[in-house]
Amino acid sequence: MPGRLEGKVAFITGAARGQGRSHAVRFAQEGADIIAVDICKQLDTVPIPMSTPEDLDETVALVEKTGRRIIAGRTDVRDFDALKAAVDEGVAQLGGLDIVVANAGLAADGAPIQDLDERLWRDSIDVNLTGVFHTAKASVQHIIDGGRGGAIVITSSVGGLKAHPNIANYVAGKHGVVGLMRSLAVELAQFSIRVNSVHPTQVNTPMLMNDLTYRMFRPDLENPTQEDMAPISQMMNSLPVPWVEAEDISNAALFLVSDESRYITGVTLPIDAGSLLK
Repeated sequence: MPGRLEGKVAFITGAARGQGRSHAVRFAQEGADIIAVDICKQLDTVPIPMSTPEDLDETVALVEKTGRRIIAGRTDVRDFDALKAAVDEGVAQLGGLDIVVANAGLAADGAPIQDLDERLWRDSIDVNLTGVFHTAKASVQHIIDGGRGGAIVITSSVGGLKAHPNIANYVAGKHGVVGLMRSLAVELAQFSIRVNSVHPTQVNTPMLMNDLTYRMFRPDLENPTQEDMAPISQMMNSLPVPWVEAEDISNAALFLVSDESRYITGVTLPIDAGSLLK
């Protein structure tokens, strides 16, 4: 049986690992060819390990294992010209564009506002908000030119719908993409392009599972572990789970980009285990 995305092409940012890799593989399993980009290097203001070229190679191998095509490259979403070149090249090779997932983002690191480093603020906003703008700007015309509509999904966070202390840089960016999503949904409706955002709670990816996060959740311990963090993380959710899996977000994104949601646009969809009920 044909997959739900058979014959479509999807452009995914932040695809080297975590949610982005999961989206690429899940969409390929449903028949889509993939254009994938990731920065694959470390930023000075980010204290946790970021993606590597080897991570992106693994994403390529996993997509190819499904039998679908993938065009992948090392691209920084802050660099519009490079991002547009990557999209243009992918479209030229794969024959069009139907789906965009603006997923690239930086982790929720910060400080009280009076102590917040200005470089960290700029990097957070440049990646988490301006990077989404660049992604849409670089790709939308290709979907319009295809003449058959399409779908855009933006990765936000529960932090895009409610406040958290000491990460104003992250919360501001993730709130900002909600406004961008809604504006795009209005602008692009005339072309039958739907635009929605997803809002995960904690997700079991390298962005969460690292020493920095363990210490953020358990400052009372000298060397906290994932197991130490779990009960505190679970307190943030209504359902009895400390976090969700990347596949849970991918399945929600798949629904939003498939024809099953053909009349859904401008929606903020939580995949949050009831975190927003707290």
